[in-house]
Amino acid sequence: MTPTSFSTLGVAEPICRALEAEGYDLPTPIQTHAIPHLLTGRDLLGIAQTGTGKTAAFALPILQRLAANRVRPAPKSARVLVLTPTRELAAQIGDSFRTYGRHLSLKQSVVFGGVGQKPQVDALLRGLDILIATPGRLLDLLNQRHVRLDLVETFVLDEADRMLDMGFIRDVRKIVAVLPKQRQTQLFSATMPADIGRLAGEILRDPVRVEVTPSATTVERVEQRVYYVDAGQKRALLADVLKNPALARVIVFTRTKHGANRVAEQLARNGVVAEAIHGNKSQTARERALEGFRRGRARVLVATDIAARGIDIDGVTHVINFEIPNVPESYVHRIGRTARAGASGTALSFCAQDERAYLRDIERLTGRSCAVVEHRFRDTKAMAVHHPAPNGRGEPVRNGRGQPARNGRGHRRPGQSSLQLQL
Repeated sequence: MTPTSFSTLGVAEPICRALEAEGYDLPTPIQTHAIPHLLTGRDLLGIAQTGTGKTAAFALPILQRLAANRVRPAPKSARVLVLTPTRELAAQIGDSFRTYGRHLSLKQSVVFGGVGQKPQVDALLRGLDILIATPGRLLDLLNQRHVRLDLVETFVLDEADRMLDMGFIRDVRKIVAVLPKQRQTQLFSATMPADIGRLAGEILRDPVRVEVTPSATTVERVEQRVYYVDAGQKRALLADVLKNPALARVIVFTRTKHGANRVAEQLARNGVVAEAIHGNKSQTARERALEGFRRGRARVLVATDIAARGIDIDGVTHVINFEIPNVPESYVHRIGRTARAGASGTALSFCAQDERAYLRDIERLTGRSCAVVEHRFRDTKAMAVHHPAPNGRGEPVRNGRGQPARNGRGHRRPGQSSLQLQL
């Protein structure tokens, strides 16, 4: 029988009270399947992306086990280590632990690069119940003997495939090597490439496997459209699309840091308030950009894929793939920034000639084709050869207003739907 509350999963009253205050009534599938096992101390392999509730899936059992077994942390040590690839995700996980554990009086800290390390060293010196860290800064502190990991009871490796993508797996292995052999280990990954499968086999002992595949759910909730456009016309197209006020809160994804800066600067020249976020920005600048976007001071956030996971901002109406990712899974993570918490959303992809193979890979992965939008900057040659969806059914071509394209006599082309797509 499906649980009707967190308490039926075994979550303690103080944590349930904190969840209720946040409006969390029902556990998500990954929470339902993971929490009971984690409360008993089992290792866990979780296949899940952000937006599935996985942070609470590992945070709630950790908080409960720490509160049930009160031990004063030794100086420079931590009882729980959560390792995550990006500063933004580390900060958000820290916020989640603080929210869920508000009634438990546990000591926690977040450690990442890009900021001065003295406050982090001071927090570690006093000892922590929970340490959330990125690999680079944690290794620096280990090498400087500011932290010891030999007393870690629970280790969580979050976004393992993202660690691989960002080149952190060697750092992860170095950190794992100094952890105690007797520990509870949890590994979460949105995908399971061979390298991550091998790592899981090395660090997990008789794990419970919990697999949640919300990709299809995300894809189904998001209205997906493609604009075939010459690469040199993409900025003009973006400016034109953003004239529609329905695009109220927008994340625009580029492939490079320089590209993100250029797009943000162009938007500013066009009178659109935009912020850019990528790896070359200081931590302070990144947090300021996110806060401005979250509070509505900036209408557009221009981001590289570092922001595709772990940034959970409500009310994103549209995701625009200014450049289509060459890894189809990244597309699913990008568009998952909209249509969150049961809301609907729209993903627009600007596809140049050299990106059509990427689009085909994406449509093959999702099992759906994107509706083609006609517009004044269109690449007519690319539109003429738009391929059908993997199920063999092509999607209707739409004009810039979201209406079915018509032939010269004012009639719909054969097979086109009369449904209208609205931006």
